[in-house]
Amino acid sequence: MTYAPRTLAGLLLLAGSPVHADTTPLADWSLLARNYLLDNEFRSTSPSGQAYRREWAQGFIANLESALTPGTLGLGVDLHAFLGLKLDGGRGHAGTGLLPLDSDGASEREYASAGGALKLSFADTLLRVGEMTVETPVLDTADKRLQPEYATGWFLDSQALEALRLQAGRFTAFRNQAASSGHDDFDGYGASTRHGGISLAGARWAPAGSPLGGALYASQLDDTWRQAYANLNGRLGDLALDANLYRTRDTGERRAGRIDTLAYSLLGRLALGSHALSLAYQKVEGDTPFDFVGGDSIYLANSIKYGDFNGPGERSWQARYQWDASAAGWPGLTLSARYVRGSGIDGSHAPQGGAYAPFDDASGRFQPQQSSGGRHWERDLDLRYTLQSGPARDLALSLAHVTHRANDAQAGADIDRLYLIVEYPLGGSL
Repeated sequence: MTYAPRTLAGLLLLAGSPVHADTTPLADWSLLARNYLLDNEFRSTSPSGQAYRREWAQGFIANLESALTPGTLGLGVDLHAFLGLKLDGGRGHAGTGLLPLDSDGASEREYASAGGALKLSFADTLLRVGEMTVETPVLDTADKRLQPEYATGWFLDSQALEALRLQAGRFTAFRNQAASSGHDDFDGYGASTRHGGISLAGARWAPAGSPLGGALYASQLDDTWRQAYANLNGRLGDLALDANLYRTRDTGERRAGRIDTLAYSLLGRLALGSHALSLAYQKVEGDTPFDFVGGDSIYLANSIKYGDFNGPGERSWQARYQWDASAAGWPGLTLSARYVRGSGIDGSHAPQGGAYAPFDDASGRFQPQQSSGGRHWERDLDLRYTLQSGPARDLALSLAHVTHRANDAQAGADIDRLYLIVEYPLGGSL
């Protein structure tokens, strides 16, 4: 295990150093204390055979972002460190993704990590080299558990042209959400970065004052696929529309087998004062799932808390209601209720021997991940409250409940999941 408590302690001590008002800040620091309870109750047999998984843990995420040196070329560094501590989660209930597992299948009592990236700026262009979080439609490291995901490589981000943001990068090593090592792989439904890395380039268009915006990106997962992404979004009064499309085709040695998918979604959101209503439609065309690596690297409308609704041939609908209680006199309180239903899944035509229909030694046959006639639904309820004032200002409490049900052809678990998350952020300048 890569264990770095001294690094975390050093950042925390640095964060507490006094700042003199008459000096220019040298760095910005932040510390997020995250208390996370995740409870899974399986209503059908889980892949591990467990009927129940429950873990409770405390995490600390520290970040230090230095200022850039003056001059035409600016130099700086971004550092991060993490410490996770188990509060509850025995051997029989482990495996929620909050904590790493030991050789006996029990949750580790603690884990830690640290990393950073050098940064170089020129005009309105920033180059980072090292370990970092990434946010693009074709590679997006997630922050869904105790520890964020991180990717190691280089990333170029330019705002040199007004209204147009250009990005490009290459990443070959990764830190997963419940790991200390920064040399892991990102795995999708069948594809993986274990045979190489992922390269990407793209642009976002968001002209000031315009109701329209969009994006175009392309990526390549070594010897696996080439993927293109397009987005168009717009607003007309209280109505907002967002359309997303992915085109994925195999390349090179076809590590995941033959792939030829088209996935797209359209979401409309109507704001009615403090209320909002959304409807979305999503479709996957092809014999394999729409696949991705990196926990949030899917910008389709119906990728939600548990399911991504990205099965081969799947079509899905979403209805969502959101309420901001500020207008009712409760600032900081929000509520969301969402329902998604997917059907028409058919994985029986996935190429045999590929990642989505591998050969099963036990049965002596090729076993597709999903068969014909798959369908499922998910209901998400989310409640969040952030304190607006007082000594604990910005303390946030999130409570969420997820229900997912599926038939055997869809192959997803029937599960009831409860999230309880308390976060308290601190920050400042040095």
